[in-house]
Amino acid sequence: MASMTDTLRVERRPVRTQTASFPRVLYTVLISFLLAAPLLAQPGENTSEANLKLPDLGSATFLGGIKGSSLLMGGLVVSALGLIFGLIIFNRLKNMAVHSSMREVSELIYETCKTYLATQGKFLMLLECFIAVIIVIYFGVLKGEPFFNVLIILLFSVIGITGSFAVAAFGMRVNTFANSRTAFAALKGKAYPCYEIPLQAGMSIGMLLVSVELLIMLFILLFIPGRLE
Repeated sequence: MASMTDTLRVERRPVRTQTASFPRVLYTVLISFLLAAPLLAQPGENTSEANLKLPDLGSATFLGGIKGSSLLMGGLVVSALGLIFGLIIFNRLKNMAVHSSMREVSELIYETCKTYLATQGKFLMLLECFIAVIIVIYFGVLKGEPFFNVLIILLFSVIGITGSFAVAAFGMRVNTFANSRTAFAALKGKAYPCYEIPLQAGMSIGMLLVSVELLIMLFILLFIPGRLE
């Protein structure tokens, strides 16, 4: 009798879950509609980032007569130096002393990371295909942008998603290096290496991330016309 009661209880649970989920879905739809209502009520032409008109960066001067474009070119140099700095820290971590067993464990972990990266890369390629279709429909069909403009937008969407993927892969490689090196350094019984090595790993990943994003942004500002025709 007890087992029959338990069976009945198990069978009733999905019904309760489905019934309870409906109000949540309805509530989410209503909230989304209320948040979108002000946007739908705005009069005039709809605008987006594609309508932004960038000024001539060479027309403005800073710091006693230095052109804006010259400052941004200096930013390219700084970003390249940051990229080099991140790679130097990466090479330093790689060459640190580590026990062979700890190295094997970190390499095993990285192999699982590579499997994840391969799966994630396939997903991102599929996602980029959907994004490309949306870009072509929105900018090419609805907005009527020239083919070259749509091609530039597609190109930099691919560059952006590829850069993010590359930085993620780099971060996984650096962290697996740092983990085994930190564990080996902790055997000496000193506290400083236990936070100095992870700090270097974070500096390497963060500097590479910022440098890559800045390089892409500065390249767009300097070499892509403000208004493509």
